[in-house]
Amino acid sequence: MTQTRKRLALAGATGYIGHNLLNELKKKYNVIALSRNGDDKDDESHVEWRSCDLFSLQDTIDGLKGADIAIYLVHSMMPSAKLTQGSFEDMDLILADNYARAAKENGIQQIVYLSGIIPEETEELSRHLKSRLEVERVLGAYGTPVTTIRAALIVGPKGSSFPILSKLVKRLPVMLLPEWTRNQTHPVALPDVIHALGASVGREDLKDRAIDVGGPESMTYKEMILKTAEVMGKHQPTFDIPLMTVKLSRLWVTLVSGEPKETVYPLVESMVHKMVADPDKMVDGISDGKITFEESVRMALKEEQEEKDQKKQKKQSGHSSQKEEALDVRSVQRVRLPEGRDANWAADNYVSWLSSFAKPFLTSSIANETVVKIQVPFVDAPLLELTKDPFQDAEQATYRITGGLFAQVQEGSKGRIEFRQIPGSQECLIAIHEYVPALPWIIYKSTQANIHLLVMYLFKLHLLRLMQTTEQSPDESEMIVPDTTG
Repeated sequence: MTQTRKRLALAGATGYIGHNLLNELKKKYNVIALSRNGDDKDDESHVEWRSCDLFSLQDTIDGLKGADIAIYLVHSMMPSAKLTQGSFEDMDLILADNYARAAKENGIQQIVYLSGIIPEETEELSRHLKSRLEVERVLGAYGTPVTTIRAALIVGPKGSSFPILSKLVKRLPVMLLPEWTRNQTHPVALPDVIHALGASVGREDLKDRAIDVGGPESMTYKEMILKTAEVMGKHQPTFDIPLMTVKLSRLWVTLVSGEPKETVYPLVESMVHKMVADPDKMVDGISDGKITFEESVRMALKEEQEEKDQKKQKKQSGHSSQKEEALDVRSVQRVRLPEGRDANWAADNYVSWLSSFAKPFLTSSIANETVVKIQVPFVDAPLLELTKDPFQDAEQATYRITGGLFAQVQEGSKGRIEFRQIPGSQECLIAIHEYVPALPWIIYKSTQANIHLLVMYLFKLHLLRLMQTTEQSPDESEMIVPDTTG
């Protein structure tokens, strides 16, 4: 009797790890591969591609329809719009919250999530690891069992950390090694991570568990650098620097590697931690990677060279896959709400506050309890017209951008302002998604974009004042000030 294949949804299917995992999963399962441009992909045996914008809850719900188990490989370090304002931590929370909500809506049996090894002391975690832990908690906040595979440095040519390390070795004639390079880590080969993810699917005994994985040996970053240089046949001199110069290190690593600072900074900050697999969090047959660091480096460098050769051939053949860049905006700020208040309250309060704080220069009016028009005196047309979505739950409220002089609104436009409460907390994310400004881009970026950040900062102060008038008021020092450098 033929056993029915389970259906797996794979978020992050076009990423480097996702692409390799997809090739393994389709041997045993029917896979729903999720991508923002899934319609551009051709379905194949046991693989169905679906277009899915994970920043959209409805898109995510539709993407997971029919799946039994969902795998989550998404990380949002890089900007996701022409202009991105806010921190990667807040972006990651929105994506994870949508995925967890969609999993609950579709009755998903298990979420398998790839994270980083979390040190025992979690009080002073780096931004990157703190975000990974926060995402893990949110994925499980709606009742779907989560299996978290935690890995330190994954050795592969298109990962996040190893390409940085290999470029440093290639490009530096002399290696100056700061104090953090003597910290222990636990590198693991990409095929071992792929095996761990695949072997966790459907395992009842692994639900609601975090599992550490690692290769056959743990080592310091310095030992990894020296071993990588040896594999490359390089023998540059190295000098230890007795300083923990993390801020300086992330700058020179960015300059030397050529990788974007959005990727480098959080990763280098995490290297101050000892990241070695905890024996108490390891599972036989899943945690114990078999490929040595040296062998994994050789495999990664070989694959990297093959990738370069393929790109060179495509360039010579005149093939180009560049697409027209959308002039859209994503902006996310995190605020704290007064006790007993929720995201739906925050959405209504924001509209009423906006009118009161900016009088007489700005007013807002509400028609039919759902349409908000933000206007200036003596101009009939509103600057923005917002239409509130029907109420679904108190933890999330959405205003669609449906018109106004400041917005380009066409049929099918998805511009919106979302208010989303983080599960289990009084923190709220206020996000603008897929907003296309009507002003010329240069003018918008230097005026309206900065004004929006100022308005959000003032709204945060307004919420703080409201909290300070109650006995439950949190200390001002607990307010989280997001990174709005964009």
